[in-house]
Amino acid sequence: MAGLLRHVAAALLCLVPPASLAGASTYYASDPNLGSARVVFQTNHGDIEFGFFPHVAPKTVEHIYKLVRLGCYNTNHFFRVDKGFVAQVAAVVGGRKAPMNEEQEQQAEKSIVGEFSTVKHVRGILSMGRYSDPDSASSSFSILLGDAPHLDGQYAVFGRVTKGDDTLRKLERLPTHKEGIFVMPLERIEILSTYYYDIEVEGCETEKSILKRRLSESASEVERWTKMLRVIEQLNSK
Repeated sequence: MAGLLRHVAAALLCLVPPASLAGASTYYASDPNLGSARVVFQTNHGDIEFGFFPHVAPKTVEHIYKLVRLGCYNTNHFFRVDKGFVAQVAAVVGGRKAPMNEEQEQQAEKSIVGEFSTVKHVRGILSMGRYSDPDSASSSFSILLGDAPHLDGQYAVFGRVTKGDDTLRKLERLPTHKEGIFVMPLERIEILSTYYYDIEVEGCETEKSILKRRLSESASEVERWTKMLRVIEQLNSK
């Protein structure tokens, strides 16, 4: 029941697919809107790297980047993969396996004003999920897997995938099932850990050291909570 409720809650944040989809267009890592910050989601099917559009959606970028820096997306998942349309990340509240600390909860529960723009929804674009209220976006967002012009100006575009199209294509090939209008993978597509860096940082050795530490911390967090959940399950089974 708890799992079903999490899916229902996440579904309310979804982008709605069109009646039909045109062929997906190619996306490019070089985009005049891209800032220098990069984020990497390490999934159980490969890595996905993306950058932000700070001049297009500054408040959204600040919010999502802070969620990443706090580690909120670690142990979260892609709850929806609709081939040719979107791969959608679940809201971190209810979507993560590991419990959140107070600072993570405070950031994750914030809503962001709808920063709608003229940037087109094409393959590789990152677009916020929301309720019917245009200012209700929180932490769920979609990666576009094809062109979706019906979403233009209706959902906040805040970034673009820069590396990892091979991973996206792997996700599109996974078995799915349909729940209402939503296409969902049969298996959990886990975001094992996340890290971030800046492409304009000159001294990369320091940055590499920081990245290694963050990855180690992410792995430790996942392992710690996995052990705790196993203990709880064993106690409940007695």
